[in-house]
Amino acid sequence: MKKISVLIVEDDADIRELYSDAVESVGLHVLKAADGSEGVKLALEHHPDVILMDIMMPVMNGHKAVNEIRKDSWGKTAKVVYLTNLSDAENVITAVSQGSEEYIIKANTSIKEIINKVRTAMNLK
Repeated sequence: MKKISVLIVEDDADIRELYSDAVESVGLHVLKAADGSEGVKLALEHHPDVILMDIMMPVMNGHKAVNEIRKDSWGKTAKVVYLTNLSDAENVITAVSQGSEEYIIKANTSIKEIINKVRTAMNLK
């Protein structure tokens, strides 16, 4: 049986490790990318069950990364959860238009809530 996997695309190494440790602690496999370009590569290579995507990153931002992932036949229905500190309407509208499962403001959300939202996105309890 394939282990459920989560791709974390986050440029801040400390935050990336914090989320990675939390996701692994509930028995899920983690893939990690430090920017959008690396995130696209890992997503298309590994087809994770859900992608946690930051927006503000070097090389390629999260919106561009999701647009690239959506061009792939698998990526058209990939489950994407935005995890960012950007709360402006423009970014939220862009995320919704891209078919994201959820838009989470990091500063306002506990690790436990993030894990619960990941499980919801994957239809796990």
